[in-house]
Amino acid sequence: MTQPVLAVWTDFGGVLTPPISHTLAVFCERQGIRQEPLIDAILKVTASYGTDDVMLPIDTPLVTEQEWLAQIGELLRADHGIDLHMTTLADAWFDGRELNKEWADRLREVRAEGLFVGLLSNMVPAWDAHWRRMLSPDGLFDDVVLSFEVGHRKPAREIFDLAVERSGIPAAQSLFVDDLAKNCEGAEAAGWRAIHFTDAQTAIKALNEQLGV
Repeated sequence: MTQPVLAVWTDFGGVLTPPISHTLAVFCERQGIRQEPLIDAILKVTASYGTDDVMLPIDTPLVTEQEWLAQIGELLRADHGIDLHMTTLADAWFDGRELNKEWADRLREVRAEGLFVGLLSNMVPAWDAHWRRMLSPDGLFDDVVLSFEVGHRKPAREIFDLAVERSGIPAAQSLFVDDLAKNCEGAEAAGWRAIHFTDAQTAIKALNEQLGV
């Protein structure tokens, strides 16, 4: 017999916010640069750290955001003749970024019904205050597990095991919602259930099915 879901954990970027691709497009438009050169520079810097995960260097973190941006800026100048001088992405990345209110409201309802609700995210240290201003965790999340604070990141099993330890709810009764398939697969490998987030309505329907409502 399937055990009931008692804990719902959600990702932040791309779930409680618009897709990363949308945010990147808005950022490039505001900076007056094309996406392609920026993506090329980011991928080259990412590869220099032995990974294809663009966020790993700064949300583990292996390097400060300022150093990471300097490396990207050097490649933009050298390869594309573009000058982009930034010491942080946080202000430009979060300024005017929309909250996925429909999903946040459903999470509040779930918590009011007595379930544990948590945030499980790969987060850049310099962005911590910004997401909290965008969405206060008070009254919404029972716990917040962030990669830079705990030394583990999705999709590694360790961060899911830590979340289970912190919630006190077994993996088999824990559900994770993320916009990246590899992170959902990581949760499932750790014994969790998972919902691959594409949009709020589809995710809410899938969540309701998991909850039997």
